[in-house]
Amino acid sequence: MTTRPHSPVTLAGPKVVALGGGHGLAASLAALRRVAGRLTAVVTVADDGGSSGRLRRELGVLPPGDLRMALAALCGDDDWGRTWAQVLQHRFSGGGELHNHAAGNLLIVALWDLLGERGSDYLVEGLDWVARLLGAQGRVLPMASVPMNIEALVGSTRRSANGAREIRTVSGQHSVATVEGDVIAVSLSPPDPPSCPETLAAIEDAEWVVLGPGSWFSSVIPHLLVPELRDAIASTSARRAVTLNLTPEGGETTNFTPEMHLEVLGAYAPELDIDLVIADKGSVPDEPTLRRIAGEMGAELVVADVVAPGGSPRHDPELLGRTFAQTLGRGRIGPWR
Repeated sequence: MTTRPHSPVTLAGPKVVALGGGHGLAASLAALRRVAGRLTAVVTVADDGGSSGRLRRELGVLPPGDLRMALAALCGDDDWGRTWAQVLQHRFSGGGELHNHAAGNLLIVALWDLLGERGSDYLVEGLDWVARLLGAQGRVLPMASVPMNIEALVGSTRRSANGAREIRTVSGQHSVATVEGDVIAVSLSPPDPPSCPETLAAIEDAEWVVLGPGSWFSSVIPHLLVPELRDAIASTSARRAVTLNLTPEGGETTNFTPEMHLEVLGAYAPELDIDLVIADKGSVPDEPTLRRIAGEMGAELVVADVVAPGGSPRHDPELLGRTFAQTLGRGRIGPWR
């Protein structure tokens, strides 16, 4: 018989905060939960597409999708964890009002609805309840306590007869992530959203803060656009690591090189010191240039095999976990759990 776990297993590793959203953050968490002694995910809350977008528009709640994916990534590898991860990620089909809604999104929003009558801490409390139910190997917190909208200035890839490019504004995370053209700049609305106190406290207390991988302009950079959050990341005594993407993403980072990802990060937070950059060996066409750019930001570059086999561009949790263990995990890596 499968029994509910009493509490997550604690490793003797560092206190780590991982920032991002979507599949990129999920990959990072699946690796870090084998390394970190205490792991906290800080998740983007700007999604406006799919199930999350529908719940956000209809109920006025934080979009739960990226939060759900982070919780699923923290599920253990025993029968209990695998089952609950599948439940969270399950999408209803067959038409009707529930079509394409993720079960985990509905669970999170239901808890928020129930707990919202008790006080102002219902957002974090609801996520903590889900984490306890799952036996999650870490904590999931929102980047801000209100839904956000991402706006991007995008330049056309085609030029007019006089050489000028059309510049337009694109609004919404989904639109920014899939836009055709060159993203010139991104901003948030509201421009100064409130951060959760628990999020700021976790960053202040961390030993490592990890940014990336993920959609650079719509999942990674937004953390640096929230003033309270950017200040916390810049002022923490924690060391800071960046995990680079495996390939450019069609849309927002078409034709981006690994160096361009770092340069964009530096442009949005020039005060941010970086200690470590992790890149996949097969994704770095010009290692000397990447090493130079990383060094200019104060970072050591670690190039390792972290891509999953099979040809799809995704990080392998075990390979990435071993790289984290060798760099920020004091050489220790826990068993799959």
